[in-house]
Amino acid sequence: MTAWFCVEKIFNLLNEYDVRSAGTEEGARVKVTGGHIDWADIIFVMEKKHIRRLRDKYSYESNGKKLICLDIPDDYTYMDEELIDLLKARVFEYIEIPIEF
Repeated sequence: MTAWFCVEKIFNLLNEYDVRSAGTEEGARVKVTGGHIDWADIIFVMEKKHIRRLRDKYSYESNGKKLICLDIPDDYTYMDEELIDLLKARVFEYIEIPIEF
């Protein structure tokens, strides 16, 4: 869960994107809702199980949404340097990120 709040903090630095974070786990500080799914153009998840959870619980809202699994284990601590590097590299494959970022 901490990884997703890291994502929001990192990518909110880019003015081109509006980024929100929410978790799929019961204990998530901010738990994903149908509203989050409706709002998003692209949804990035860390692991495949997160896509399954979103599709199971929000099948209507997620229909036709671009759900992308980054294949990053969701077990890093908040703002872990390795996690930040992985996130930037994997997200860069799908959206435009300035080189100096």
